[in-house]
Amino acid sequence: MNYNQNNQNNQSDLNNQSDQSNLSNQSNLNNQNNQNNLSNQSDQSNLSNQSKQYGRHLFLPQNGHYRHLRVYHLAEALYDLTYFFCQRFLPKHGDRTVDQMVQAARSGKQNIAEGNQAAMTSSETEIKLTNVARASIEELLVDYEDYLRTHSQPQWGLGHPRLESLRKWTRSQSFLQTYALQAARMTDEELANLCITLCHQIIYMLGQLLKTQQSRFVEQGGIRERMTAARLEQRGTQKEIIERQQAEIEQLRAQVASLQHELATLKEKNGLPR
Repeated sequence: MNYNQNNQNNQSDLNNQSDQSNLSNQSNLNNQNNQNNLSNQSDQSNLSNQSKQYGRHLFLPQNGHYRHLRVYHLAEALYDLTYFFCQRFLPKHGDRTVDQMVQAARSGKQNIAEGNQAAMTSSETEIKLTNVARASIEELLVDYEDYLRTHSQPQWGLGHPRLESLRKWTRSQSFLQTYALQAARMTDEELANLCITLCHQIIYMLGQLLKTQQSRFVEQGGIRERMTAARLEQRGTQKEIIERQQAEIEQLRAQVASLQHELATLKEKNGLPR
């Protein structure tokens, strides 16, 4: 009985030691994980602060992408419709108008995209290319008007019974999803008037975009001005940091002097050499 009881006691002690060891290991592991988490949070905080600090001095404008502009998508639709119109209603050979119309439609679309991307480094180029896009659409508008006039087809002006519904459709959200299917069913008169309506809308929108670009240039300046401003801001930040550090050093010096004075006073009271 004593032998068995001793074995049970020994086994119980071993189990308790094992449990305590496991708990200790688990505790150490938890502490280590907590320290790692705190370290990671600190690193992330430092990275975030560095990112914010760096972001203060960015001088390249972060404009929206041209594919988010409705005017670009309308210009893209106009290019598709112009290509289809030329293939269907104009001679495939011997007529330079086909190449001119397709190129004008392409120029409108491409210069919107190129101008948007050039905005990061040159406001002048952005404005210039946007104006080229508008001029290209103006040229295309005249080509469609010429087609209707030379083919004795009516141009849908103000008061025409179909003009308002056509405008409403081109301004709708569904237009960009439905124009290709609808165009396949249109006559030359209908398709030309649709493209004329789009030309007017795109020209107006590009005019508004030019106003925005000019206002932004007046307010923010060009790339050289933004680079200079960013550099001056960086220098100002560095100056603030140096001034703050110098103030902290002066405070520490004052604290040291105060502590030395207190120490000297205590030594004098206790008869110790100063």
